[in-house]
Amino acid sequence: MGSVPGAFLPVILLLSAKSWGPAMAGNTDNCDKPLMSALPPSSFSSSSELSSSHSPGFARLNRRDGAGGWTPLVSDKNQWLQIDLGERVEVTAVATQGGYGSSDWVTSYLLMFSDSSRNWKQYRREEGVSGFPGNSNADSVVHHRLRPPVEARHLRFLPSSWNPDGRIGMRVEAYGCPYRSQVIDFDGKSSLLYRFVKNTSSSAKDVISLKFKTMQSDGVLLHREGRGGDSVTLALVKGTLFLLVGSGDSSPLSPSGPGGALGSLLDDQQWHSVHFEHSHQLVNLTVDGRSQQFRVWGDLSQEDLDPEISFGGILAPGKSVTFQRKNFDGCLENINFNGEDIIDLAKRHGPQILVAGTISFSCSRPQPVPITFLSAGSHLELPGTLGQDGATVSFQFRTWNSAGLLLSSRPHQGSGGLVLALHDGTLRLGLSSSPGQAQSDVTAGVGLNDGQWHSVSLTVKRNQLRVTLDHDGAASIHAALPVGTGAGDTYRFGGCLRPGSGPECEGSLSGFQGCLRLVSINAQEVDLISVQRGALGNFSHLQIDACGILDRCLPNYCEHGGRCSQTWTAFHCDCTSTGYAGATCHHSLYEQSCEAHRHKGSPSGLYHLDPDGSGPLEPFPAFCNITDVPWTILQHNGSTFTRVKGTDRENPHRATFQYAATAEQLLATITRAGHCQQELEFHCRRSRLQDARDGTSLSWWVGRSNETHTYWGGSLPEAQKCTCGFAGTCIDSRYHCNCDADRDEWTNDTGVLSYKEHLPVMQIVVTDTAHRSSEAAYRLGPLLCQGDRLFWNSASFHTEASYLHFPTFQGEISADVSFFFKTMASSGVFLENLGITDFISLELRSPVEVTFSFDVGNGPCEVTVQAPTPLNDNRWHLVRAERNVKEASLQVDWLPRGTRAAPEDGHMLLQLNSQLFVGGTATRQRGFLGCIRSLQLNGETLDLEERAKVTPGVEPGCPGHCSTYGHLCHNGGRCREKPHGFSCDCELSAFTGPFCSHEISAYFGPGSSVTYNFHEYYPLSTNSSPHAASFQGDVTLTRELITFSFRTAQTPSLLLYVDSFYEEYLSVILARNGSLQIRYKLDLHQDPDVFNFNFKNMADGQLHRVKISREEGVVFVEVNQKSRRQVSLSSGTEFNAVKSLVLGKILEPGGHVDAETARAGARGFSGCLSAVQFERAAPLKAALRPGRPRACWCGVPVAASDCGAGGGGRRGAGAHARASRTFRSDG
Repeated sequence: MGSVPGAFLPVILLLSAKSWGPAMAGNTDNCDKPLMSALPPSSFSSSSELSSSHSPGFARLNRRDGAGGWTPLVSDKNQWLQIDLGERVEVTAVATQGGYGSSDWVTSYLLMFSDSSRNWKQYRREEGVSGFPGNSNADSVVHHRLRPPVEARHLRFLPSSWNPDGRIGMRVEAYGCPYRSQVIDFDGKSSLLYRFVKNTSSSAKDVISLKFKTMQSDGVLLHREGRGGDSVTLALVKGTLFLLVGSGDSSPLSPSGPGGALGSLLDDQQWHSVHFEHSHQLVNLTVDGRSQQFRVWGDLSQEDLDPEISFGGILAPGKSVTFQRKNFDGCLENINFNGEDIIDLAKRHGPQILVAGTISFSCSRPQPVPITFLSAGSHLELPGTLGQDGATVSFQFRTWNSAGLLLSSRPHQGSGGLVLALHDGTLRLGLSSSPGQAQSDVTAGVGLNDGQWHSVSLTVKRNQLRVTLDHDGAASIHAALPVGTGAGDTYRFGGCLRPGSGPECEGSLSGFQGCLRLVSINAQEVDLISVQRGALGNFSHLQIDACGILDRCLPNYCEHGGRCSQTWTAFHCDCTSTGYAGATCHHSLYEQSCEAHRHKGSPSGLYHLDPDGSGPLEPFPAFCNITDVPWTILQHNGSTFTRVKGTDRENPHRATFQYAATAEQLLATITRAGHCQQELEFHCRRSRLQDARDGTSLSWWVGRSNETHTYWGGSLPEAQKCTCGFAGTCIDSRYHCNCDADRDEWTNDTGVLSYKEHLPVMQIVVTDTAHRSSEAAYRLGPLLCQGDRLFWNSASFHTEASYLHFPTFQGEISADVSFFFKTMASSGVFLENLGITDFISLELRSPVEVTFSFDVGNGPCEVTVQAPTPLNDNRWHLVRAERNVKEASLQVDWLPRGTRAAPEDGHMLLQLNSQLFVGGTATRQRGFLGCIRSLQLNGETLDLEERAKVTPGVEPGCPGHCSTYGHLCHNGGRCREKPHGFSCDCELSAFTGPFCSHEISAYFGPGSSVTYNFHEYYPLSTNSSPHAASFQGDVTLTRELITFSFRTAQTPSLLLYVDSFYEEYLSVILARNGSLQIRYKLDLHQDPDVFNFNFKNMADGQLHRVKISREEGVVFVEVNQKSRRQVSLSSGTEFNAVKSLVLGKILEPGGHVDAETARAGARGFSGCLSAVQFERAAPLKAALRPGRPRACWCGVPVAASDCGAGGGGRRGAGAHARASRTFRSDG
């Protein structure tokens, strides 16, 4: 729908939208009488007949006279059978047969209807399906009930397909009942006012129903005025019905925006129904069976409106109308206001009726004959007038396509021609003087592919050309015709542009798809019915006497605020900035919880969360603190410390907290969490929480459901106490809260609120600070929620016959299913839900194949994803399946997504009625063996564990997560199983954090020293273990792996020193020139092996990573993960009885150390050391964590730091004054 000029008034709030089902669309009880059996043969007509015995008069159901039915001369899709029912009736069903005793029958057909046998409309069922299945033999009867029913006088059957071994053959019947119709015709200048006695009942509501049809896109259907200039109006604006609500102090009334609009293309000269209910501030509006409910903002209810209503225009005698709008030009039918027949009153000249202008009580206006260009190849050729120096061509068009050839002239011999086309929604006129000459282009208009009718008038006279668009002379195109250019002797509408005389088409310009009407050549309207009969011009693939345009964006299937756009054949959803993706913006781009982020390996940070996935809740920002069980942190607007004075019960202090999430989003987050808490600090001086005399609460807080709570942090809801009262530690034992002691000194009742059904705190009220020196202060912390109990909700299926059953899956328009599974079985059904014919199923069809299958009435469809490796590997795999009106998709893990497009104009509703079977089928065959976890349907998680508790063959929970998530534990961290998930054990790693990925770093100053003693790490064992060492035994190391990072500007520096009880050692130093030097002395009687690695000056203040790996006599060195060298030892291959590792200054070097090592060790190290690991020992972790006797520190303090995180330059000692823990020597 295009934009509507004018300022939009924020006066209407859309509450809900729905479509009426069959029961509400019309009462079809006792409306099923045969309508054709008594009709004369003259009531039947057709496009053609094979012979007189195959004429349409023989097309009655079950008749055998003539040839036993109607058969056209040629069996093609241009044939039709038409029935005049004699008067307008309600048709509720149709039935078909083939030709009696023949091989002639129709297998599918379209149904069209009309009031006047002109301007036909194609019948579409509630799902938008246009066609009907026909017959499979000549004599069986196939019935179809029309939902919704249709009111019409004329029916037309159009065969779409037929028996390939025969011809088209039809016998038909329609069923229904008489239809009462009272009509009134407004000419665009007239209106009708009805005055009534107002119902004073408080429960009364105004109910208005009517039907209308018009060719005009704008006009007022009804209008009511109220006091102070208030008003309610139903008006057509660009073919859409708007509910306009105005207030007396507002600017001129304008459409209220998308929320106040219903319907589209309502100016099609077809009947449209309107039902309007107004009760207090609620308005229910229904157009053609589609309903929306609005709340009128402010105080405007039906009681505030005057006891009069106008139809067809704004008629308010004696009043100053606040705005003017175009009157309605068309017909209204069966106007009913609160049970009163308004048209009948007008016919009887009732005193309640006032008429302005001219009205009539019939609707017999001439009907235009529209044409539908069904495809890009559709075209219409009409003859022009030869020998004239001037010509005019005019027509109206409507389309959704932004490009297409509207009109081209076939040039005279040797002359040029003209081309009129849409390009990017703009009208473009192209001219050329000869077929080979380049065109000159001029343009007009913008956004002409908006589905509205647009008029075009083209005039050629005396080598001048003028094109007028929408009767706007100011927007006309004027151009001089090139020499040799004529109007042409043939006008071609649609089709393709032929560059020469041959049949080929230019590929650059597609044909027009849309509707044309009111085609005139030289001021003479073209008789398109003569064209249809073959008496004038020629055409291909047209639907004449019907405009088949559809608004595919109504209803709007783009979810979550996606913007719908369309072409003639399809709609598209723009999901930009919605937070969702997919063909209909159904799938959320965001994870549902911080737990899900943890299992993707995400670090702590600010994320958008979408707790209900594809459900209605929008994503919102939250901070995820990724720990073993992650925390979701939701901030609010009142986190500062607030002091309160001078309040009492009459003048309380009331603070309301606004969170970064809505109430619904907060509830979803809390529901998913395993635990939630919120710290509330309350400090007081002579400010009580409760009056001890009568128990009246003097301060309290309000929870999420607007309930008042008088218990405070650390207490239980029913205890009405504070933390100290619950623990028995209050400063005055007579009270349950410190503040209730009412002392003239500051105290507090601070604690953590953890009853999550009451969280978060929405409001705090303080009333007892009016006394002298009385004061209170409070601070509310953020809402903290831990874990995601739904993420790990799982069940184990042990037999093929076992399953869990749940209520029927409700996914008529959009259905998405997601879950994790793990199995060792080669196949099995994950879930299944059946309908009468529809179904949905997901299964592991083979070890490498997952299949999503379903049927919504178009036949079974499958989407399959093939995995490159077996999926029955007993590891968790993610499955996401989605089916909507555009496509079906399936994704397994992060493999390429499989998709299948939905058929155009096919069935859309998935109609299921059985229970949902999870882990099996209704037949108890092909059941799934294994585990299913976190099963979600349209964003709602099914509680598998609760149902599994009472189901034989199924157990709640599923062990074994490390096989899938163990790779998230880095740097030597070990994955540990938990009942609901896993954790990373970083005990033997130089890293920490939830994934052992946070480097443990420390800042060393001059004189700092850390010594790590290995004899408390390696256990006593035999010499068979190369990793065992003890001061009590002579254990030998033949290999070791050392990793560390450093940042320094000091040379020389000692980076690392490892000593042994046998005076063997390893030292890693920076030489004076900043090069890396490694010294191994593995033989007491030899000098050390010295290796210089002149990679670069590494004392440059940048972070460098070093990895040293020894395998007997071969040492591999890697620096910064790219520079690598290999050297060989000559001093020995065994490192005997390792004693200790020193970082920083060597306090006791001993006489066995070489001079360079001693010199570097005496100076020590100044800078950052990080992630130090010697085999499975982590010296820095031991030094920086209390209670670790293996490491001792001496000298200048060593401060924990984040200096090894990778950025920036050298951090000074002052930067570490705020370190989380500082270690100082006590000597």
